[in-house]
Amino acid sequence: MKKTSKTINLALQGGGAHGAFTWGVLDYLLEDGRLGIAGISGTSAGAMNAVALADGYTRAGPEGAREALAHFWECMSQSARNSPLRRTPVDRLTGNWGLENNPFYHFMNALTGVASPYQINPMNINPLRDLVEQSIDFEMVRKCTAFKLYISATNVETGRVKIFNREELTADMIMASACLPHVYQAVEIDGIPYWDGGYMGNPALFPLYGQTGSDDMVVVQINPIERKGAPRTAQEIHNRLNEISFNASLLKELGAIHFVDRLIEEGNLSGDQYRPVKIHIIENDAALKPMGVSSKMNVEWEFLTRLRDIGRETAAAWLETCHDKIGNVSTVDLRAKFQGIEAAERR
Repeated sequence: MKKTSKTINLALQGGGAHGAFTWGVLDYLLEDGRLGIAGISGTSAGAMNAVALADGYTRAGPEGAREALAHFWECMSQSARNSPLRRTPVDRLTGNWGLENNPFYHFMNALTGVASPYQINPMNINPLRDLVEQSIDFEMVRKCTAFKLYISATNVETGRVKIFNREELTADMIMASACLPHVYQAVEIDGIPYWDGGYMGNPALFPLYGQTGSDDMVVVQINPIERKGAPRTAQEIHNRLNEISFNASLLKELGAIHFVDRLIEEGNLSGDQYRPVKIHIIENDAALKPMGVSSKMNVEWEFLTRLRDIGRETAAAWLETCHDKIGNVSTVDLRAKFQGIEAAERR
Protein backbone atom coordinates (compact mmCIF):
# COMPACT_ATOMS: atom_id res chain seq x y z
CA MET A 1 0.00 0.00 0.00
CA LYS A 2 2.54 2.56 -1.19
CA LYS A 3 0.09 5.47 -1.14
CA THR A 4 -0.83 4.95 2.51
CA SER A 5 0.01 7.90 4.71
CA LYS A 6 -2.76 7.69 7.30
CA THR A 7 -4.15 4.84 9.39
CA ILE A 8 -7.62 4.25 10.75
CA ASN A 9 -9.51 1.86 12.97
CA LEU A 10 -12.58 0.25 11.42
CA ALA A 11 -15.71 -0.56 13.44
CA LEU A 12 -18.03 -2.82 11.45
CA GLN A 13 -21.69 -3.20 12.37
CA GLY A 14 -23.74 -6.35 11.99
CA GLY A 15 -26.92 -6.47 9.94
CA GLY A 16 -27.32 -9.72 8.05
CA ALA A 17 -27.20 -9.42 4.26
CA HIS A 18 -26.82 -5.65 4.63
CA GLY A 19 -23.24 -6.49 5.58
CA ALA A 20 -22.65 -6.54 1.83
CA PHE A 21 -22.77 -2.73 2.03
CA THR A 22 -19.74 -2.97 4.35
CA TRP A 23 -18.10 -5.31 1.84
CA GLY A 24 -18.39 -2.52 -0.74
CA VAL A 25 -16.96 0.08 1.65
CA LEU A 26 -13.98 -2.15 2.49
CA ASP A 27 -13.46 -3.04 -1.16
CA TYR A 28 -13.19 0.62 -2.12
CA LEU A 29 -10.91 1.59 0.77
CA LEU A 30 -8.58 -1.31 -0.01
CA GLU A 31 -8.55 -0.45 -3.72
CA ASP A 32 -7.95 3.26 -3.10
CA GLY A 33 -4.99 2.53 -0.81
CA ARG A 34 -4.66 5.94 0.84
CA LEU A 35 -5.74 4.67 4.28
CA GLY A 36 -3.99 1.93 6.17
CA ILE A 37 -5.87 -0.27 8.63
CA ALA A 38 -4.59 -0.20 12.21
CA GLY A 39 -7.38 -2.16 13.84
CA ILE A 40 -10.81 -3.69 13.18
CA SER A 41 -13.67 -4.37 15.56
CA GLY A 42 -16.53 -6.38 14.08
CA THR A 43 -19.84 -7.88 15.12
CA SER A 44 -22.01 -10.49 13.37
CA ALA A 45 -21.87 -9.73 9.62
CA GLY A 46 -19.19 -7.17 10.47
CA ALA A 47 -17.19 -9.95 12.13
CA MET A 48 -17.49 -12.08 9.00
CA ASN A 49 -16.29 -9.22 6.84
CA ALA A 50 -13.40 -8.67 9.26
CA VAL A 51 -12.12 -12.25 9.23
CA ALA A 52 -12.54 -12.59 5.46
CA LEU A 53 -10.47 -9.44 5.06
CA ALA A 54 -7.80 -10.71 7.48
CA ASP A 55 -7.63 -14.09 5.74
CA GLY A 56 -7.07 -12.53 2.32
CA TYR A 57 -4.75 -9.84 3.61
CA THR A 58 -2.44 -12.44 5.12
CA ARG A 59 -2.27 -14.24 1.77
CA ALA A 60 -1.78 -11.33 -0.62
CA GLY A 61 -2.19 -7.92 1.00
CA PRO A 62 -5.00 -5.52 0.01
CA GLU A 63 -5.79 -7.29 -3.27
CA GLY A 64 -5.94 -10.61 -1.49
CA ALA A 65 -8.34 -9.07 1.02
CA ARG A 66 -10.59 -7.81 -1.76
CA GLU A 67 -10.64 -11.24 -3.37
CA ALA A 68 -11.41 -12.96 -0.06
CA LEU A 69 -14.32 -10.61 0.67
CA ALA A 70 -15.81 -11.20 -2.80
CA HIS A 71 -15.33 -14.95 -2.40
CA PHE A 72 -17.07 -14.98 0.98
CA TRP A 73 -20.16 -13.13 -0.22
CA GLU A 74 -20.34 -15.19 -3.39
CA CYS A 75 -20.28 -18.36 -1.27
CA MET A 76 -22.99 -16.83 0.94
CA SER A 77 -25.24 -16.33 -2.07
CA GLN A 78 -24.52 -19.74 -3.61
CA SER A 79 -25.25 -21.53 -0.35
CA ALA A 80 -28.82 -20.19 -0.38
CA ARG A 81 -29.58 -20.62 -4.08
CA ASN A 82 -32.18 -23.32 -3.29
CA SER A 83 -33.58 -21.57 -0.23
CA PRO A 84 -37.34 -20.88 -0.10
CA LEU A 85 -36.49 -17.46 1.39
CA ARG A 86 -36.51 -15.59 -1.89
CA ARG A 87 -38.38 -12.67 -3.37
CA THR A 88 -41.67 -13.29 -5.13
CA PRO A 89 -42.02 -12.58 -8.88
CA VAL A 90 -44.02 -9.46 -8.04
CA ASP A 91 -41.22 -8.19 -5.81
CA ARG A 92 -38.76 -8.71 -8.63
CA LEU A 93 -40.94 -6.76 -11.03
CA THR A 94 -41.43 -3.88 -8.60
CA GLY A 95 -37.81 -3.75 -7.39
CA ASN A 96 -38.65 -4.67 -3.81
CA TRP A 97 -35.63 -6.29 -2.10
CA GLY A 98 -37.55 -7.47 0.98
CA LEU A 99 -39.06 -10.87 1.70
CA GLU A 100 -42.20 -9.67 3.47
CA ASN A 101 -44.39 -11.03 0.65
CA ASN A 102 -42.87 -14.49 0.89
CA PRO A 103 -45.22 -16.86 2.81
CA PHE A 104 -42.31 -18.99 4.08
CA TYR A 105 -40.74 -15.88 5.68
CA HIS A 106 -43.91 -15.32 7.72
CA PHE A 107 -44.18 -19.01 8.55
CA MET A 108 -40.64 -18.97 9.97
CA ASN A 109 -41.37 -15.80 11.94
CA ALA A 110 -44.48 -17.37 13.42
CA LEU A 111 -42.66 -20.61 14.21
CA THR A 112 -39.76 -18.91 15.99
CA GLY A 113 -42.32 -16.96 18.02
CA VAL A 114 -43.71 -20.12 19.65
CA ALA A 115 -40.78 -22.57 19.52
CA SER A 116 -37.10 -22.16 20.31
CA PRO A 117 -34.22 -23.31 18.10
CA TYR A 118 -33.64 -26.09 20.64
CA GLN A 119 -37.09 -27.46 19.73
CA ILE A 120 -37.07 -26.66 16.01
CA ASN A 121 -33.48 -27.76 15.39
CA PRO A 122 -32.44 -30.16 18.18
CA MET A 123 -29.45 -31.42 16.16
CA ASN A 124 -28.19 -27.82 15.94
CA ILE A 125 -27.62 -28.01 12.18
CA ASN A 126 -26.21 -24.67 11.01
CA PRO A 127 -25.37 -24.24 7.29
CA LEU A 128 -23.97 -20.77 8.02
CA ARG A 129 -21.28 -22.27 10.21
CA ASP A 130 -20.36 -24.71 7.44
CA LEU A 131 -20.09 -21.81 5.00
CA VAL A 132 -17.83 -19.81 7.33
CA GLU A 133 -15.54 -22.79 7.89
CA GLN A 134 -15.32 -23.56 4.18
CA SER A 135 -14.76 -20.01 2.92
CA ILE A 136 -12.40 -18.64 5.61
CA ASP A 137 -9.05 -20.07 6.70
CA PHE A 138 -8.83 -19.23 10.39
CA GLU A 139 -5.18 -20.21 10.56
CA MET A 140 -4.51 -17.35 8.15
CA VAL A 141 -6.72 -15.04 10.22
CA ARG A 142 -4.75 -15.83 13.37
CA LYS A 143 -1.48 -15.19 11.51
CA CYS A 144 -2.58 -11.72 10.34
CA THR A 145 -0.28 -9.22 12.05
CA ALA A 146 -1.01 -6.27 9.74
CA PHE A 147 -3.67 -4.92 12.13
CA LYS A 148 -5.41 -5.64 15.42
CA LEU A 149 -8.67 -7.59 15.22
CA TYR A 150 -11.47 -7.83 17.78
CA ILE A 151 -14.78 -9.73 17.54
CA SER A 152 -17.75 -9.09 19.86
CA ALA A 153 -20.28 -11.54 21.30
CA THR A 154 -22.76 -11.34 24.18
CA ASN A 155 -22.25 -13.52 27.24
CA VAL A 156 -25.71 -15.01 27.84
CA GLU A 157 -25.11 -15.60 31.55
CA THR A 158 -23.75 -12.16 32.48
CA GLY A 159 -25.29 -10.02 29.74
CA ARG A 160 -21.87 -8.46 29.13
CA VAL A 161 -19.88 -8.07 25.95
CA LYS A 162 -17.12 -10.59 25.28
CA ILE A 163 -14.20 -9.60 23.06
CA PHE A 164 -12.34 -12.31 21.16
CA ASN A 165 -8.86 -11.36 19.93
CA ARG A 166 -7.32 -12.27 16.59
CA GLU A 167 -4.80 -14.69 18.09
CA GLU A 168 -7.57 -16.97 19.38
CA LEU A 169 -10.25 -16.65 16.71
CA THR A 170 -12.17 -19.72 15.56
CA ALA A 171 -15.29 -20.32 13.52
CA ASP A 172 -17.22 -20.86 16.75
CA MET A 173 -16.36 -17.35 17.90
CA ILE A 174 -17.63 -15.85 14.66
CA MET A 175 -20.83 -17.88 14.97
CA ALA A 176 -21.19 -16.68 18.57
CA SER A 177 -20.94 -13.10 17.31
CA ALA A 178 -23.73 -13.80 14.79
CA CYS A 179 -26.00 -15.97 16.97
CA LEU A 180 -29.55 -14.60 16.91
CA PRO A 181 -31.19 -16.45 19.83
CA HIS A 182 -34.56 -17.00 18.16
CA VAL A 183 -32.84 -18.59 15.14
CA TYR A 184 -29.80 -20.45 16.49
CA GLN A 185 -28.90 -22.28 19.67
CA ALA A 186 -26.43 -20.37 21.84
CA VAL A 187 -22.83 -21.03 20.88
CA GLU A 188 -20.85 -22.47 23.78
CA ILE A 189 -17.16 -21.63 24.08
CA ASP A 190 -15.28 -23.04 27.07
CA GLY A 191 -18.63 -23.90 28.63
CA ILE A 192 -20.05 -20.36 28.35
CA PRO A 193 -23.06 -19.67 26.07
CA TYR A 194 -22.95 -16.68 23.73
CA TRP A 195 -25.47 -14.79 21.62
CA ASP A 196 -25.14 -12.15 18.91
CA GLY A 197 -22.63 -9.43 19.80
CA GLY A 198 -25.03 -6.76 18.51
CA TYR A 199 -26.90 -6.72 21.80
CA MET A 200 -23.91 -5.35 23.73
CA GLY A 201 -21.43 -4.14 21.11
CA ASN A 202 -22.51 -3.37 17.56
CA PRO A 203 -19.65 -2.86 17.11
CA ALA A 204 -17.60 -2.52 20.30
CA LEU A 205 -15.34 0.53 20.11
CA PHE A 206 -13.48 0.31 23.42
CA PRO A 207 -11.04 -2.49 22.40
CA LEU A 208 -9.53 -0.10 19.86
CA TYR A 209 -8.73 2.71 22.33
CA GLY A 210 -4.99 3.23 22.57
CA GLN A 211 -4.23 -0.25 21.24
CA THR A 212 -3.56 0.28 17.55
CA GLY A 213 -1.51 3.44 17.17
CA SER A 214 -4.40 5.29 15.52
CA ASP A 215 -6.89 7.67 17.15
CA ASP A 216 -9.19 7.77 14.11
CA MET A 217 -12.20 5.48 14.36
CA VAL A 218 -14.33 4.88 11.26
CA VAL A 219 -17.73 3.32 11.98
CA VAL A 220 -19.31 1.59 9.00
CA GLN A 221 -22.96 1.90 9.96
CA ILE A 222 -25.70 -0.18 8.36
CA ASN A 223 -28.45 0.16 11.00
CA PRO A 224 -30.11 3.60 10.73
CA ILE A 225 -30.20 5.45 14.04
CA GLU A 226 -33.03 7.87 13.32
CA ARG A 227 -36.34 7.15 11.61
CA LYS A 228 -39.15 9.72 11.63
CA GLY A 229 -42.62 8.83 12.86
CA ALA A 230 -44.05 5.95 14.85
CA PRO A 231 -44.17 2.57 13.08
CA ARG A 232 -47.72 1.27 12.60
CA THR A 233 -47.56 -2.21 11.07
CA ALA A 234 -46.17 -5.28 12.82
CA GLN A 235 -43.37 -5.41 10.24
CA GLU A 236 -42.47 -1.75 10.79
CA ILE A 237 -42.49 -2.17 14.58
CA HIS A 238 -40.23 -5.22 14.37
CA ASN A 239 -37.87 -3.38 12.04
CA ARG A 240 -37.62 -0.34 14.33
CA LEU A 241 -37.11 -2.45 17.46
CA ASN A 242 -34.29 -4.22 15.64
CA GLU A 243 -32.63 -0.92 14.73
CA ILE A 244 -32.95 0.54 18.23
CA SER A 245 -31.64 -2.53 20.04
CA PHE A 246 -28.70 -2.99 17.70
CA ASN A 247 -27.66 0.67 17.90
CA ALA A 248 -28.00 1.11 21.68
CA SER A 249 -24.47 0.06 22.64
CA LEU A 250 -22.92 2.12 19.83
CA LEU A 251 -24.77 5.24 20.95
CA LYS A 252 -23.60 4.76 24.53
CA GLU A 253 -19.97 4.44 23.47
CA LEU A 254 -20.18 7.45 21.17
CA GLY A 255 -21.77 9.40 24.01
CA ALA A 256 -18.89 8.46 26.31
CA ILE A 257 -16.32 9.49 23.69
CA HIS A 258 -18.07 12.84 23.24
CA PHE A 259 -18.15 13.39 27.00
CA VAL A 260 -14.43 12.65 27.49
CA ASP A 261 -13.41 14.72 24.47
CA ARG A 262 -15.38 17.66 25.81
CA LEU A 263 -13.69 17.38 29.21
CA ILE A 264 -10.29 17.41 27.48
CA GLU A 265 -11.26 20.49 25.46
CA GLU A 266 -12.42 22.27 28.63
CA GLY A 267 -9.20 21.43 30.44
CA ASN A 268 -10.89 19.17 32.99
CA LEU A 269 -8.87 16.14 31.86
CA SER A 270 -5.18 16.07 31.12
CA GLY A 271 -4.34 15.88 27.43
CA ASP A 272 -1.19 13.99 28.39
CA GLN A 273 -3.14 11.12 29.90
CA TYR A 274 -6.22 11.17 27.66
CA ARG A 275 -6.16 11.50 23.88
CA PRO A 276 -9.20 12.70 21.94
CA VAL A 277 -10.75 10.07 19.67
CA LYS A 278 -11.57 11.27 16.19
CA ILE A 279 -14.86 9.76 15.01
CA HIS A 280 -15.89 9.23 11.41
CA ILE A 281 -18.99 7.45 10.11
CA ILE A 282 -19.60 5.91 6.70
CA GLU A 283 -23.33 5.49 6.19
CA ASN A 284 -26.02 5.76 3.54
CA ASP A 285 -29.38 6.09 5.26
CA ALA A 286 -31.06 7.21 2.04
CA ALA A 287 -30.30 3.86 0.43
CA LEU A 288 -30.59 1.53 3.44
CA LYS A 289 -33.58 2.99 5.30
CA PRO A 290 -36.17 1.88 2.71
CA MET A 291 -34.89 -1.70 2.99
CA GLY A 292 -36.83 -3.37 5.80
CA VAL A 293 -35.65 -6.00 8.24
CA SER A 294 -36.75 -8.85 5.95
CA SER A 295 -34.21 -7.80 3.31
CA LYS A 296 -31.44 -8.63 5.79
CA MET A 297 -32.22 -12.26 5.00
CA ASN A 298 -32.09 -11.78 1.23
CA VAL A 299 -28.77 -13.15 -0.05
CA GLU A 300 -29.57 -13.16 -3.76
CA TRP A 301 -26.42 -12.25 -5.66
CA GLU A 302 -28.18 -9.40 -7.44
CA PHE A 303 -29.06 -7.85 -4.08
CA LEU A 304 -25.63 -8.42 -2.52
CA THR A 305 -23.81 -6.84 -5.46
CA ARG A 306 -26.25 -3.93 -5.40
CA LEU A 307 -25.40 -3.32 -1.74
CA ARG A 308 -21.69 -3.71 -2.55
CA ASP A 309 -21.94 -1.06 -5.24
CA ILE A 310 -23.79 1.30 -2.88
CA GLY A 311 -21.05 0.73 -0.31
CA ARG A 312 -18.31 1.51 -2.84
CA GLU A 313 -20.05 4.69 -3.98
CA THR A 314 -20.62 5.79 -0.39
CA ALA A 315 -16.99 5.13 0.58
CA ALA A 316 -15.73 7.04 -2.47
CA ALA A 317 -17.84 10.09 -1.62
CA TRP A 318 -16.84 9.92 2.05
CA LEU A 319 -13.13 9.63 1.28
CA GLU A 320 -13.26 12.52 -1.16
CA THR A 321 -14.80 14.72 1.52
CA CYS A 322 -13.01 13.50 4.62
CA HIS A 323 -9.53 12.27 3.68
CA ASP A 324 -7.73 15.53 4.52
CA LYS A 325 -9.43 15.69 7.93
CA ILE A 326 -8.43 12.19 9.02
CA GLY A 327 -5.69 12.41 11.62
CA ASN A 328 -6.71 15.97 12.45
CA VAL A 329 -10.36 16.24 13.49
CA SER A 330 -13.56 14.23 13.75
CA THR A 331 -15.77 14.45 10.70
CA VAL A 332 -18.88 13.77 12.80
CA ASP A 333 -20.44 16.33 15.13
CA LEU A 334 -21.61 13.99 17.88
CA ARG A 335 -23.54 16.73 19.65
CA ALA A 336 -25.59 17.46 16.56
CA LYS A 337 -25.89 13.91 15.23
CA PHE A 338 -26.87 12.11 18.40
CA GLN A 339 -29.34 14.43 20.07
CA GLY A 340 -29.94 13.75 23.72
CA ILE A 341 -26.41 12.57 24.57
CA GLU A 342 -25.60 15.62 26.71
CA ALA A 343 -29.05 15.56 28.32
CA ALA A 344 -28.48 11.94 29.30
CA GLU A 345 -25.09 12.84 30.77
CA ARG A 346 -26.62 15.56 32.94
CA ARG A 347 -29.22 13.14 34.27
